[in-house]
Amino acid sequence: MASRVKLGLIGCGGFMRAHVWRLAGVKSARIEALVEPSRRNLKRFLGHHPELADLPTFASHGEMLGRVELDGVVIASPHSSHYEQIMDALGRGLHVLTEKPMVSDVRQAKAVIAKAKRKRRILMIGYQRHYSPAFRLARDTIASGKLGRVTFVAALQAQDWLRGTKGTWRQDPVLSSGGQLNDSGSHLLDVILWVTDLTPDVVCAQIDNRGSKVDILSGLAVRFRGGAIGSIAVVGDAPGWWEDVTFYGEEGSLYVRGDRLLLRTRTKSGAAKDQDITKRLRYKGDPDKNFVDAILGRDEPQTPAICGLRVAQLTEAAWESARLGKPVKVKR
Repeated sequence: MASRVKLGLIGCGGFMRAHVWRLAGVKSARIEALVEPSRRNLKRFLGHHPELADLPTFASHGEMLGRVELDGVVIASPHSSHYEQIMDALGRGLHVLTEKPMVSDVRQAKAVIAKAKRKRRILMIGYQRHYSPAFRLARDTIASGKLGRVTFVAALQAQDWLRGTKGTWRQDPVLSSGGQLNDSGSHLLDVILWVTDLTPDVVCAQIDNRGSKVDILSGLAVRFRGGAIGSIAVVGDAPGWWEDVTFYGEEGSLYVRGDRLLLRTRTKSGAAKDQDITKRLRYKGDPDKNFVDAILGRDEPQTPAICGLRVAQLTEAAWESARLGKPVKVKR
């Protein structure tokens, strides 16, 4: 493979602007083509990125895949489009970085993973928290055994999602495949599973759509294999943005508060000892640079497709639990 990775961008909305901004700092990457069915969205996108104005543009990903020589694609389209776009790109022998959720359900997740394996191509998800120094340090701290066995996880995500996405495709279940639990809440579920490496066993969920066609408020009680418990709250009808994630173990606790990481352990006398270990954060990275480096063999994918499958399994079980009004086993 050449030293520069040729990429096509599928879905030129707001999230793709972040990918372009990050790729601008990756010398090994070159954007070759754009896909956006809405002329209005494309015009707005190019207004933010006039440096891409001379690139070929297409109304469908199929057109681009048939006419432009590429090494990979970056997907930031409505959720229900991901499956077809991923499968078609893999079918052309291309590597794929997709925004979350990876696909719409567990069946699709297993299918894209199987195809990526057959084609020997990289399939990654844009879960940014894998590149967060705080969460990476939390993962390393738990893996080191400093907390002992993880016994409880408490996670809260609150934002003005109901109002902020009103009138957009995100509240259309045909296009979004679900509400906030499947959208920004996907990041929360992923980071819990990734940091702890716990496997959900049973979930009991309560969901309120707050007048929308999709879920807005979600409360999940999760029992993990091995006995740990999780309490996960996704609040889509709150002012602004707030997120708290705490990991409790037999020997200590980790409090992730934005970019800060606090470690609480016991002294020999049993008293609590607090340490702000934020200063130990030393990682710099992002999904786009990692994607390009992985294609070139310089790094391993930090957000592999298995993470998308695990999130889909928990999300699907939570929806089923809320529908049935009883605990549901998380299918593997």
